[in-house]
Amino acid sequence: MSTELPAQVGVLGGGRMGAGIAHAFLVKGASVAVVERDDDAAAAAQERILSAVAASAERGLLDESEAACGERLAVGTDAALFAGCGLVVEAVPEDFQIKGDSLRRIEAALGEDAWIGTNTSSLSVSDLADALERPERLVGLHFFNPVPASSLIEVVVAEKTAPELVDAARAWAEGLGKTAVVVKDVPGFASSRLGVAIALEAMRMVEEGVASAEDIDNAMVLGYRHPVGPLKTTDIVGLDVRLGIAEYLASTLGERFEPPAILRDKVARGELGRKSGQGFYTW
Repeated sequence: MSTELPAQVGVLGGGRMGAGIAHAFLVKGASVAVVERDDDAAAAAQERILSAVAASAERGLLDESEAACGERLAVGTDAALFAGCGLVVEAVPEDFQIKGDSLRRIEAALGEDAWIGTNTSSLSVSDLADALERPERLVGLHFFNPVPASSLIEVVVAEKTAPELVDAARAWAEGLGKTAVVVKDVPGFASSRLGVAIALEAMRMVEEGVASAEDIDNAMVLGYRHPVGPLKTTDIVGLDVRLGIAEYLASTLGERFEPPAILRDKVARGELGRKSGQGFYTW
């Protein structure tokens, strides 16, 4: 199986995840086009990505100069930037309507032979594919945060995903220096379903006064060799993101995924984790 990456890759959305995905392809030699909603967001995305490239250069992780790597990056607001891409990854917020609209926008800009990936962490890829004229060209590519440090990509196979696209997705993961796990398109896939289940139980334990957030996390880090505890991971992912995923899983898989009151209360107070400065930890 060839591990060659597409020569040109697009990313719709240049936030933390989208910038991380763009950076991952850039440092492995692809040309990357990032499209954002407006000029301010595009400028912020460009700065975010180039800062990550600079950090990689400082750590000696580039096979070329920082400038040469940066020259392969194009950032703007027009989806026409995707015209020559062999793959475009959607990395917009975890909202079904937003993602569906974004996927249609991507498809309209692509050539006939290009593939599309959605970076959803829980939404049905099969349902998202219904937004496309050619649903077989969509696959779930669930990257993990932070993308540069993560070694995993979850490849989610929808009902109509082309078999050759699944093979290509495995190869892209390997080409990025990551490992692919291939899963069926079910609510929460494998990673989100397990990760959220552990995190929700950890939240209930805080709520019930079983132990502090720090001690619960330490139990998982030291006792089960998790690199980061479930509550700190929730802070990094975002409590609002975790709440949305939990609500979706509760609606599809049942009450065992019902979000605890502590999570709803923190989100209502704006305690969203690292991005707001306060979650289960103070950042």
